[in-house]
Amino acid sequence: MDDLQRIVKALCEAEVRFVVIGGAAAAAQGSAYPTYDLDICYERDRDNFERLARSLGPFHPRLKGVEEDLPFCFDAATLAHGMNFTLTTDIGEVDLLGELGGIGGYEDARALSITLDLFGFPCAVLSLDGLIRCKRATARPKDLLMLPELEALREIETRRQTKP
Repeated sequence: MDDLQRIVKALCEAEVRFVVIGGAAAAAQGSAYPTYDLDICYERDRDNFERLARSLGPFHPRLKGVEEDLPFCFDAATLAHGMNFTLTTDIGEVDLLGELGGIGGYEDARALSITLDLFGFPCAVLSLDGLIRCKRATARPKDLLMLPELEALREIETRRQTKP
């Protein structure tokens, strides 16, 4: 959890525009499924590329699952020329997604987000409806396993909101 906290802090302090998605978003809304990385959908514009590179750069991001000696330069230009990056850093793993299956880009994810306090920072977090939509669209086995729990959490939230 310390790794996630340090990544969220770095992103927020650099004023990166992002939405927390995936397991961290589910956990923030009551999911019991563990998560060990931070998945975000990030705004794709030059200023945000620079903020993102500046916030994570000190933690030596590198591509996850490739040889250590493979050259990789994590900077605004790299972000501009790519879309989705699965990274490992000195402080944990982070996945940067420019687009989400079943959702779209940052603006679409932002429209489906709620604001929650994560480690003392107000963060846009993909709502349960957004998570369900995304998990159904990607349809990976691990995502499909989460659907019943996410749907139950949504039902609990709906009941809580409609109580007099």
